[in-house]
Amino acid sequence: MNLLFWGLTVSMVGKVMLATGVLIAHKELAHERKIDKLVLKSFRIEHTLTLAGLALIVAGYGMELYFYDFVQMLTCFGSECALNASVILSQ
Repeated sequence: MNLLFWGLTVSMVGKVMLATGVLIAHKELAHERKIDKLVLKSFRIEHTLTLAGLALIVAGYGMELYFYDFVQMLTCFGSECALNASVILSQ
């Protein structure tokens, strides 16, 4: 398995964690219809899942950039960037 697979997988896990955290907190709030300790606990779980999900999304994005060799675009200048872009786009 290559880096692209892992980048896409890590990114997808992050997105699922993000959505799960939001759904847990909102379900609890809708069920309780008031903010109490149970709802606040679900918000803390949502906060943790959201941060972990965002970290995985960013890590997956970095893996995808590295796989597609877009990293070279971060350090180029002027006509060198144009050359790098044309090489990347021609693949």
